[in-house]
Amino acid sequence: MITPTPINLADKLEQFSDHWNPRIAATYNNNEVRLAKLKGDFDWHSHAETDELFLVLEGAIGIEFRDGVQHLKRGEMIVVPAGVEHRPFCENEAHVMIMDRAGEPNTGINPSARTREKLEAI
Repeated sequence: MITPTPINLADKLEQFSDHWNPRIAATYNNNEVRLAKLKGDFDWHSHAETDELFLVLEGAIGIEFRDGVQHLKRGEMIVVPAGVEHRPFCENEAHVMIMDRAGEPNTGINPSARTREKLEAI
């Protein structure tokens, strides 16, 4: 049996500085634990067949939905159900953990200039 190794999220986040480019910190049960730094507005998008979880590690973010906005601060999380259009945004840099199905594009079914075809594992 292999003993699992702890993952230090702060150390992982120090490895990159760009925004809106999630990195894979771990995988489990065909899901990815992604870390990202956010700043500014992202694109409207949805994930047709999978929910998406956002956990704010540092800072604060908003997620705009077609019928309103939810604001999250450090230590808060939200699960965006499959098929629900959303647009994350934040004025100041924020650090988030995102849980998504393995291989799910970061822009879901809405390709754009911000779509990452293959995410880097860190």
